[in-house]
Amino acid sequence: MDQRYEKYAKLLIDVGINVQQGQTLVIRCPVEKAWFARMLVSEAYKAGAREVVMRWGDQEISRQRYLHAADEIFDTFRPWEADMLNTLAREGAAFLSIISSDPDGMKGVDHARMTREDRVFGPAVAEYREAQMADKIQWCIAALPEENWARKMFPHVSGEVAMEKLTEAIFSTMRITADNDPAEAWRRHNENFSARTAKLNGLNLKSLRYTNSLGTDLTIELPDGHYWEGGSSRSPRGVVFFPNMPTEEIFTAPKRDGVNGRVVSTKPFAVGGEIIDKFAFTFENGKIVKIETADPKHRKLLEDEISVDQGACRLGEVALVPYDSPISNMDALFYDTLFDENASCHLAFGASYPTIKGGADMTEAERAAAGLNQSITHEDFMVGSADLNITGVTHDGREIPVFVNGNFAF
Repeated sequence: MDQRYEKYAKLLIDVGINVQQGQTLVIRCPVEKAWFARMLVSEAYKAGAREVVMRWGDQEISRQRYLHAADEIFDTFRPWEADMLNTLAREGAAFLSIISSDPDGMKGVDHARMTREDRVFGPAVAEYREAQMADKIQWCIAALPEENWARKMFPHVSGEVAMEKLTEAIFSTMRITADNDPAEAWRRHNENFSARTAKLNGLNLKSLRYTNSLGTDLTIELPDGHYWEGGSSRSPRGVVFFPNMPTEEIFTAPKRDGVNGRVVSTKPFAVGGEIIDKFAFTFENGKIVKIETADPKHRKLLEDEISVDQGACRLGEVALVPYDSPISNMDALFYDTLFDENASCHLAFGASYPTIKGGADMTEAERAAAGLNQSITHEDFMVGSADLNITGVTHDGREIPVFVNGNFAF
């Protein structure tokens, strides 16, 4: 066993999720990675966890369910599962998710079944989702290598070599080496986020305009009182945690009806078991009014994604990531949003994080009145490029370069 995995488990428990004395920890993990889950459980109890609740996943079993289960089950939900998540969130549990799956693992599945299930299950776990989106609970997502994923990333080498390459890539993004202190590395990383978010927040921008040679020309208004976040988050109890590991992004919420223009994707987008390589969205008054893809089937998949509910067709997040960032400089496509979103500026359609002053304590109606979008979905897609320019416009009309040729201007 690679000794770095022990460091990884300790990092996720002590820094990523930051389990507190007497707190319940919920871990979701693929059954194939039970060996790592056991490491996490051990570290969690060392950190003082009251109890560790395991939620096992299996991609192949999920695939078989979507392919063969009775059709009517996708229009219902299991009350006990929703009650479990909502109750644990209400009690202040922390939620750690380990992902490790085949990017093509759902290929051939009826995407409509997934969408129908989302429409009934999303509202059922609204309390849990609200607590997570508003950082009222600690949550963290991280990844482990998986053979089919590795083969997808590195198709021209053997499976064993591909796994070695993916393993090294993950440890690199997590700032873990054989002889370092990863917790200290993440502390320094977080300091860099603090400096840059302070700069952005000091600008108090009214809007952002995105342009590049691919055809992106998009203006995004920002709601009054918005603020930028990056790196760690803080719960109402003052507990510092990292929702995503790795992370390289700084983000805020756009104004739901203030997005206009066209944006072109720059990295593949995985949906419904398909990989959509290139697409473009056109927005009018915040709403996606046109989808461009090379394959009509892919356009239908995107149409389904943005019609899950009324808010799915509007933006919920604007995130800034330098083109010259550690993950981007790997020059590798991960086919997984956790990594690819940290190699590129990106946007998300669907729910907004409440990144406006007082947003975490607002009601849904108050957030809507403040300009935030609401939805049961939140899907990131990448728009960063080497020639992306982002110009900020202040409330008094001054133009300030935010990104020049793919990187921060400050």
